[in-house]
Amino acid sequence: MEPRKKFLRSNDRIIAGVCGGIADYFDADPTIVRLLYVLLTFCTAFSGILLYPVLWIIMPEETRR
Repeated sequence: MEPRKKFLRSNDRIIAGVCGGIADYFDADPTIVRLLYVLLTFCTAFSGILLYPVLWIIMPEETRR
């Protein structure tokens, strides 16, 4: 049985590691996730500006390996 993935902030970070953590969880490129975040922020009346700090607080930080 495979261990469950955890939703963690990544050490591959620009600001807080939220987009990097999302990319790790979905096995995606962090740059693509960051670009999608910016695009969705502009398309949703800047609601991403409110979402990012909430995820920053909620997501635990990844421990260094």
